[in-house]
This record gives sequence, C-alpha cells and structure tokens, in this order.
Amino acid sequence: MRIAIAGAGNVGRSIAQELIDNGHQVMLIERQPKMLRPDRVPAADWVLADACELASLEEADVAGCDVVVAATGDDKVNLVVSLLAKTEFAVPRVVARVNRAENEWLFTEQWGVDVAVSKPRVMAALVEEAVTVGDLVRLMTFRQGEANLVEITLPPTAPYVGQPIHAVPIPRDAALVAIVRGKRVLVPTPDDPIEAGDELVFVCTAAVEDDVRAVILGPASAARHRDRS
Repeated sequence: MRIAIAGAGNVGRSIAQELIDNGHQVMLIERQPKMLRPDRVPAADWVLADACELASLEEADVAGCDVVVAATGDDKVNLVVSLLAKTEFAVPRVVARVNRAENEWLFTEQWGVDVAVSKPRVMAALVEEAVTVGDLVRLMTFRQGEANLVEITLPPTAPYVGQPIHAVPIPRDAALVAIVRGKRVLVPTPDDPIEAGDELVFVCTAAVEDDVRAVILGPASAARHRDRS
C-alpha cells in the first residue's frame, strides 16, 4: 500500500518504519524543518509541508494513497488532516492518533476518521488485559464503535473449557479471530478445543459484547458486569 503519515515525531517515524518493514511505501509529511530526519527512516519519502494545507496535500499526491495516518501530537491537527484526507481526496482509510482522552469523542466519521487510536485507552486496555482473567476487555474500537476488538482470558470455570470451538454458540455479529495460548497465536478452526488460560480474541459489535461475555464466561458473569455498570 501507499501510506501517508502526517507527523514525523517518534510516533510517526515508528509507524513508518514498521510499515516499511512490512513492504509498504510510506511518505512522511512534516511541517517543522528541525523534525526532518531522513536518516532515521531512510526508506521513507520525506516531505516538508503543512498537512493542514490543501495545496500541500495536493502536491504530495495524497489522493493516490491507500491510507492516511494523522500521527501528530496535536489533536486539532489530526482532525483537520483526517477531514481533508477523507472529504477532499477520498482516501479509503484514515487512521488518527488521539492524544488527549477528553478529545476522543470528536474522532468520528464526521471528521473523516475511520479508526481512532487513543493512547490513554490503549494503555488502560493493556493494563486490564495483563491482569484480568474472567472478564471481557475491549482492546480497540473500529469504525467509531460499530465493531470492537475484545479479549477474554478463560478461567477454569468457563462453561466451554475443554470443548471444541464448533460447540460454542458464538453470537451473531461476533467472530473469534485468534487464540493466544502461552507464546503461541492460533488461528481457530472448528475442531480446536479451548483451554483454561486461553486468551480469546474476538471482533464484535458493541451491542453483542454482553452476549459474548455470557456465552464464553457464563450468564452469571454477564449479570455481574451489568450490576457494576
């Protein structure tokens, strides 16, 4: 893919290097000359420009990009870049960094954002995921809440421990996409059994999260969650 990243700070450069290592073509757009450090990511195309200016984005041929990543440290800038990328250049996928948790509600489709990545939320989710067994943890939100990436670490008391996946009545609008078992990541197949301690990773809509929790952990777990909420 051809990917444009607005913001060449530590975050932008790290994303760029990871994408380049995965075989993608990356352009870094940075408005501050002192932040132009092509030696840090030599395989990227570096552009000195203000990504909030329409003319700059036209000159950089953002319309030819498959993805735009708004990765600056300023939420206002990231919103403007996202809106321009989507409305003026019809970029198929726009990913935006959210720096301040109180601004997260702004990063919606109305601002051109397909996926918002909130550092505070991700850090909180990682903490929860590391210490939580027997509950559903939301790791990431896609499409402004229409779909979420969630994780459940199975306790020994989970109702379907030891049974194959095909025996688990996974709700509609939910999909089991991976099983993390120790140091292994398994692509689930219908005959694979699930074991205590497995981390089950689902993609599901927010509306069925309670249903997933009830099926995987039992109705009592879902009831306790509703009581806490």
